[in-house]
Amino acid sequence: MKLKMKQLTVLLLTSILLLSACGSNSNGGGAQGAGGNTQSGAGGGNAAVEEPVNITWMNMLHTPTTPTGDVQKLIEEKTNAKIKFSWVPDASKEERINTAMASNSLADIVSLTILDNASVRNALKSGMFWEVESYLDEFPNLAAISDEKRQAASIAGKLYGVPFLKDVARNGVVIRKDWLDKLGLEVPKTTDELMAVAKAFTEQDPDGNGVQDTYGFVDRNDLIYGAFKTLGSYFGTPNYWAVSDDGKFTPEFETEGYVKAMDYMKELYTNGYINKDFAVTAKTDQQAAFSQGKAGIYVGALFDGKNLLNDAKGIQDDMEILLVNNITSTGNESDRAIWAGNGGIGGLLAFPKSEVKDEAELKRILKFVNDLMDEEIYTLMTYGIEGVHYSVDADMAVTILDQNKWEQEVQPFSSSRPKEPGYKIHDADPLKVEASALILDNEQYAVFNPAASLESETFTSMGSELQKIITDATYKYILGALDLNGFKAEVEKWKNSGGSKIISEYEAAYKEANS
Repeated sequence: MKLKMKQLTVLLLTSILLLSACGSNSNGGGAQGAGGNTQSGAGGGNAAVEEPVNITWMNMLHTPTTPTGDVQKLIEEKTNAKIKFSWVPDASKEERINTAMASNSLADIVSLTILDNASVRNALKSGMFWEVESYLDEFPNLAAISDEKRQAASIAGKLYGVPFLKDVARNGVVIRKDWLDKLGLEVPKTTDELMAVAKAFTEQDPDGNGVQDTYGFVDRNDLIYGAFKTLGSYFGTPNYWAVSDDGKFTPEFETEGYVKAMDYMKELYTNGYINKDFAVTAKTDQQAAFSQGKAGIYVGALFDGKNLLNDAKGIQDDMEILLVNNITSTGNESDRAIWAGNGGIGGLLAFPKSEVKDEAELKRILKFVNDLMDEEIYTLMTYGIEGVHYSVDADMAVTILDQNKWEQEVQPFSSSRPKEPGYKIHDADPLKVEASALILDNEQYAVFNPAASLESETFTSMGSELQKIITDATYKYILGALDLNGFKAEVEKWKNSGGSKIISEYEAAYKEANS
């Protein structure tokens, strides 16, 4: 009898131990942190599998169609997430975002790429979205976002989302190298030398067809991303605003550099060294004119050089491209400068409190964004799947295998990458490699906008309307319809219409931020 009782006791203990062991390795019921997996105790048990997080994302679409294929599935596997995209066509983003905010029909993640929009700024300042700066250092990729970029993406000193990280200063000059060689010209290093090249490209028949049918520059109706702002950098123009040591703000169009840039463009126009219709030319038409051999100088993003050369195939097969990023007005290296486009920020990935209910949920979504910055996922969102969309060599140089397949299945994701620069994998095209190196070199000469993170209620509500006064006056000056006194009169009109208030509000905000 005693033996049977002992045997029964042993069996009961064994059963309890087995049940305990099973329970310690089960997948359910355990409390988990915002971003980690629950693991079993000592003894080598397997980690518990965390359920995929469901994430809705209102994101931008810069392509004609949404993506097909398996890229999203792989992104989800590698981030342990189920993603429901709400694709917003770039052309209608302002209307769609404003409507979504007004109706409170947002998503867990909202891509806000129009931070100068009054409705967006007011929504951010109202408390509709989470402030995130205090959480970033908990995640390695987010922690690596520099203080300068955090500040550039802030509004009134507060960071309401994860910044889209872009190239800091990507602009420069693209020149027809074959035309330089044909005419025996050196690579220009100064604005005067660049003017001489424009003159030669206009007057000395660089295409050799016996007809004077080319011009030096080809530009478009854009004073920012066209030639004007980059040329302004070469003349020392500040990036939108200059701020003195005592905190006084001066708009760029009241500086000597801005006037010199206008005079330079006026000389190009008057002498016929630039397309006469540049003030009404669209970007696509500008690029087509260059690729078709009508002009030999293009000022804009350096990586446009690759596209310009590709578009020239079958039309200008002898075209050779030269990229230049070190032009100054003085010839002195110490005077190198290039405006920083939005401080290397392309907007925010913002998290509305109506959708992201608490801190734990916020941290889990921040972990997802952090994971998107890993090189493996960046590669998926940029190049796709190895062997399907691209091949890569030992130097991490990528060749696209099927352009149409890549455009349909991969390219739509590019506008959702939280970070673009700084990865080892790269395009195999030599011009793209060179452009990337020059853009990186530009960073040490970048000129930032000192008002980027400051608030001016007048600028938010009236800035775009007031800017039209200056834009119109600038074009009129270049085209000869205004003299300098006339231009200055328009600046006074800007001030009297609200510009002076913008200046005083920025000065007050700057003083508060630096007190």
